[in-house]
Amino acid sequence: PASRTSPLRRQDAEDMTSQPFADPPDVELELGAVPENVAIARQALRAVAGGLHLGRERIDDVALAGGEACANVVMHAYRGAAPGPMRVRVFVDASALTVVVADRGGGIAPRPDSPGLGVGIPLMSALADSLELGTAPDGTTEVRLEFALDAAAARPAGM
Repeated sequence: PASRTSPLRRQDAEDMTSQPFADPPDVELELGAVPENVAIARQALRAVAGGLHLGRERIDDVALAGGEACANVVMHAYRGAAPGPMRVRVFVDASALTVVVADRGGGIAPRPDSPGLGVGIPLMSALADSLELGTAPDGTTEVRLEFALDAAAARPAGM
C-alpha cells in the first residue's frame, strides 16, 4: 500500500546477532533455493497470516513480501554455484508477525548483471512495516520483514 512507509536498515553482523528472538520460531522451513520452493514458502506465509485472521490485503502483503525475499535468494544468493539452502522462519508475538529469510550465499551487493528488475527491496519495503537487511561474517544473509498486528489479530492457540 502506498500509504505505508517502512524504514530500510542495512545491519552488520553485530546488530543482527544482538537482536535475537527470545523464542524459537513459530514456523520454520528449510528449502532448497530453487524457483518452485518460492511458491511453497509463499503458501506457508499465507497460511500463517490467514491463521492470525488478518485482513485479505495484509495476508497478501505478508505472502508477497516474504515470497519476494525468497525469490531474491533464488535469483541472487548462489550466483554461479549450485543452489544452497533457503531458511524461512516466522515469529509471532502480540504485536507483530516477523518473517526472516536467510541464506548462505554471497551476501547483499549491487549486481549490474542482475536478471531481475531491481524492484524487490523497494517492494518489500512498501509492503512491510519494517525491513532489515544484514550479512554476518559467516556469510549468512538475513532479510527481516515485520508486519504489525493490530489489537484484533489474536494469536491462535498452539502458536
